[in-house]
Amino acid sequence: MKTLGYYNGKFDEIENMTIPMDDRSHYFGDGVYDATYSRNHIIYALDEHLDRIYNSAALLGIVPPCSKSEMGDILTEMVKKVDCGEQFVYWQLTRGTAPRNHAFPKDVKANLWIMLRPCEVKDTYKKIRLISTEDTRFFHCNIKTLNLIPSVMAAEKTARAGVDECIFHRHGRVTECAHSNVHIIRDGILVTAPTDHLILPGIARAHLIKTAKALGYGVDETEYTIDDLMNADEVIVTSSGSFCLAAEEVDGKPVGGKQPEMLKRLQDALCEDFISATGRKN
Repeated sequence: MKTLGYYNGKFDEIENMTIPMDDRSHYFGDGVYDATYSRNHIIYALDEHLDRIYNSAALLGIVPPCSKSEMGDILTEMVKKVDCGEQFVYWQLTRGTAPRNHAFPKDVKANLWIMLRPCEVKDTYKKIRLISTEDTRFFHCNIKTLNLIPSVMAAEKTARAGVDECIFHRHGRVTECAHSNVHIIRDGILVTAPTDHLILPGIARAHLIKTAKALGYGVDETEYTIDDLMNADEVIVTSSGSFCLAAEEVDGKPVGGKQPEMLKRLQDALCEDFISATGRKN
């Protein structure tokens, strides 16, 4: 199989899968999701992603239909069924299937979706271009919910501008990007926004922090502004599919490029971790 979909125990090629109209994700975006990549049919950082989706579900009062280990087993078996070893691995939990009503349905089991598509991680050494926009999202950004309209609109703005990603900011404070975390390097220190309700606690963000500390660099988890970002030594974007991308431009103005050695040490270490965790072959 080239692609593979799963819904509550049933699986097939994605184009052959169907979802009930009364799944609450259709009406309300009532669910949570997570995503990572596989290489050599091995899912990268699976335990960390499972922890995050269970935490997101708990914050919304969604009870998963299986244990964390059982979900991990399902995902692990799924990636073995597809032809290509390099896959985008996406899964979501929705509150369940019930007639449309804003209040939570009673005695309804959550639904588990899984989607696999062939995809490689991005080249982490390629410079990217960014734009910025006001962050109009709600105050539950720490939960990886299905309510992504602000991110969709920002991604469309990004596409029309012909750049790679869009930075969100609230009252001057940088929060994150449309579908990634953003950080800066300043005076040899990695500066990253705190994991409050305004940003998602990214797995790649956590890996970047761990790696910076292991390499002997300071880490400052504190708020910073657009002005701080524009004047930073480096601007870094992280996500599960792009471990440590450096920006060369924000809103048409050049940024970064002042700490290439530190940047490359971080990139090399993060790429090595991915290769090591997913097998040396390929």
